[in-house]
Amino acid sequence: MKKITIAIAGLGSRGLETYARCLEQYPERAELVAVADIRPDRVQVAAQRYGVKADMCFDSVESLLRQPRLADVLFICTPDDVHYQPAIDALNLGYHLLLEKPAARTVSECRHIAQLAEEKQRHVIVCHVLRYTVFYQTIKQLIEAGRVGQIMNVEAIERVCYWHQAHSFVRGNWHVAADTTPMILAKCCHDMDMLLWLTGKRCQRVTSFGHLSHFTRDHMPKGAPERCGDDCPAKDACPYNAQRFYLDLYRRSGDCWPVNVVAPEPTEEKLRQALATGDYGRCVYQMDNDVVDHQVVSLQLEDDVTVAFTMTAFTATGGRCIRLMGTGGEIFADMERNIIRVHSFGQVAEEIDVRKLTSDFSGHGGGDVRMVADFLDLLEGKGMSGALTTISRSVESHYVALAAEESRVHQGQVVELTAFAAE
Repeated sequence: MKKITIAIAGLGSRGLETYARCLEQYPERAELVAVADIRPDRVQVAAQRYGVKADMCFDSVESLLRQPRLADVLFICTPDDVHYQPAIDALNLGYHLLLEKPAARTVSECRHIAQLAEEKQRHVIVCHVLRYTVFYQTIKQLIEAGRVGQIMNVEAIERVCYWHQAHSFVRGNWHVAADTTPMILAKCCHDMDMLLWLTGKRCQRVTSFGHLSHFTRDHMPKGAPERCGDDCPAKDACPYNAQRFYLDLYRRSGDCWPVNVVAPEPTEEKLRQALATGDYGRCVYQMDNDVVDHQVVSLQLEDDVTVAFTMTAFTATGGRCIRLMGTGGEIFADMERNIIRVHSFGQVAEEIDVRKLTSDFSGHGGGDVRMVADFLDLLEGKGMSGALTTISRSVESHYVALAAEESRVHQGQVVELTAFAAE
């Protein structure tokens, strides 16, 4: 069988450290043949690691897309604000796409990508990787087996975790909404997708409240300098001390996320340099961040199904929990503990330990590598798995998240989704 050829645009945490490494598991099925990034050091690492030829290495996604089609598939792993135009240009060149979420930043951009993909008859898979985990696949199977009847209510929470909030949404790439996307889209289009997929319903209306309350100058420790370091009077007590967090994590775990975001191919010297000069070493109370640190979203789905969703920075650990309440029972699932408890009314509750169902909890609970495998199956003509979905269906989660942000900035105003998505 002919290998599927892959190009990757964006060689950050997702492109180089996640999807390129996923491809390593399928050397007989796929080959990385072209890469692009605005950072020469990332291109060099990718070229050396995967043997990409010099004339197939590019200094931007735009440079790559000025060439004739170089591969069967383009993985678009660029920053959020550089998804839409590359996706359009790549579809016009004939690429299939693996498109990092969010697919685009506006309703009209999402709709355009979906329409063009259909017109060009190209597969576009949005990286809603949670669909592919054994954890959520098991929940979906329980629902479809009728174990809890018709789902009527859902409660879900995305525990972002205090240090993840600081890394990604205070210091990191997603800390200013205008430069990327609102946090509810950047972080939780995953969750919106899961809520629609698990219930099998479409959303009718949305309302939301949320604020940036803690990561502001009002909460800065007295006398704190602009950067974390020995001269900060709060260095020993502050949980957001960047020097301690990143260096300690590197000493424990070496080249891992999020250390390798701060300094690719990290060493302690590289880390110290990055923390001394870049945003990851700055005080979390003195950044120019404007995205929320907590938000709640209420959804009215078809058939009177209601959903309450919470996203919060203020948790000691990360992970998702969900409770699905049906006419015949309920399911409670904790992704951090990998435990699913299903209780059909009038029967003894059953607890499922997901760790006994799989040993692969790499990347989003094993979802990253399973998504890549399912996509390769699709491209090889083996059909669409139950987790894969069309771009037209995937962007519905984006409409919900964007509607939630529209509601939030208008003090919880109800947003009718059909009208909002048609704008």
